[in-house]
Amino acid sequence: MVEAFVRLLCPECGKDWEDDPSDLPGHRKNFTCSGCHATRRLAEFMRTERDLELVKQFD
Repeated sequence: MVEAFVRLLCPECGKDWEDDPSDLPGHRKNFTCSGCHATRRLAEFMRTERDLELVKQFD
């Protein structure tokens, strides 16, 4: 089994990290940065379109 990951980037504090898309909420749901506690739609944390497309597959 191939493991998938997406790259995230907080638009507020600039923290970047990787996460398993199956552990994340839907791309339209709110998500909170663990670094600065900014809350926005998960889609706004996606680093690239590829990351967003991968998360959409897990919705």
